[in-house]
Amino acid sequence: MFEPVSAQVAGTTQSSASDTRTKFWIAPALALFVALVFFLSTKPVEHHFDYTFRIAGALLHGRVGLLPPPPAWLNELVPMKGEYYSVFPLGAVLAVMPLAVLHAAGWLNEFPAGVLAALLTGACTYFFFQLTSLNDNSLGRRIVLASFPILGTWTWCNLGFAGAWQIALGFALLGETAALYFTLLRPRPWLAGLFFALAFGNRTELILMLPVFIYFWLLQNRAGVRPFDWRTLGKFLSIPAALALATAGYNFARFHSIFDFGYAHIPKLSYEPWYERGLFSLSAIPWNAQKMFFEGMQSIPQFPFFRPYPFGCSIWLSSPFLFLLFREGGPYRKICWLAIGILTLALWCHGNPGGWQFSYRYAMILLPWMFLLLNGNGPQRISASELSLFFASVAINAVATYQFLWTNEIKP
Repeated sequence: MFEPVSAQVAGTTQSSASDTRTKFWIAPALALFVALVFFLSTKPVEHHFDYTFRIAGALLHGRVGLLPPPPAWLNELVPMKGEYYSVFPLGAVLAVMPLAVLHAAGWLNEFPAGVLAALLTGACTYFFFQLTSLNDNSLGRRIVLASFPILGTWTWCNLGFAGAWQIALGFALLGETAALYFTLLRPRPWLAGLFFALAFGNRTELILMLPVFIYFWLLQNRAGVRPFDWRTLGKFLSIPAALALATAGYNFARFHSIFDFGYAHIPKLSYEPWYERGLFSLSAIPWNAQKMFFEGMQSIPQFPFFRPYPFGCSIWLSSPFLFLLFREGGPYRKICWLAIGILTLALWCHGNPGGWQFSYRYAMILLPWMFLLLNGNGPQRISASELSLFFASVAINAVATYQFLWTNEIKP
């Protein structure tokens, strides 16, 4: 016999509620899993490069620089007017301010770089998983896509170094991903603005993405997703604008110019051959492009039969899953490729491709846009080719993480 319609509806509702409760726990569970894998598989070999943590402590005492001479290994601090200034932007310092407060209160003895890096990977995974619901993906494909940016790319190894440079990239990655979540999926202009500020506060070139986020907010208005007025855009822009003004004041207090971040003042930097035409130059594009796209790996006679060079290799070799970017389809295809192109050009103009690294560490800030492409241009269910490329990417990055962080095979 057929069930009454009311019973069928009740059963469907109960099933839907049960599925919702089940899926509610998947995002935090996956985030915890990725964070644990990352924490247990990495060793923060550069945790002592704690520039931002030290400057955050100085800010708590009303100073923008360090008074005592810093340890010799902190050679990127700029000596000026009897103090030592960091070249990291203000946003990178403010991002670790809670840890500086805990240190001042006696709860921390040193910069917990490894733990912080693991927390960043978990938070990024959480927001990546939530963003997978932008398209009609199966649960298996959502898990693969959400795990990929951390475990299937150079993020795993490079963030594992846990120096201030890598931590700043981790904060930028989190800021971009969360800003996209609070813009595209769960619109909250205040939170979207806060996380966008976190992104460009740690990697200044991400300010170039401001028009893209404004476009997303205006696009949702045209699509009728929600009522829109200029106050919504004002809410989104308020925190980034406040950080931009604060950064200008911070720069002026250190170097007497609101546009001077201090990088050019690092002792002996001008003697390095790749900066002979300045910090940023069009002449740097071929070298960066070669490192990012075409640099190979060393072949070795024993397992795993390859060894990355210590100063970069192709992102295609380090993450074969990225070949899926070139499939057709996806609602954000054009805007994502535009974002990737703009950011890539900005990165390529930097005189140094990134120093000691696996693959091309600066490309971490491209991953949210690559993720949106991959999320929208594939089948609903995970395919055999996707799964194969995913596991290949995870294996390559696991091996590289081991070689860089746990052995002496690769040296700077």
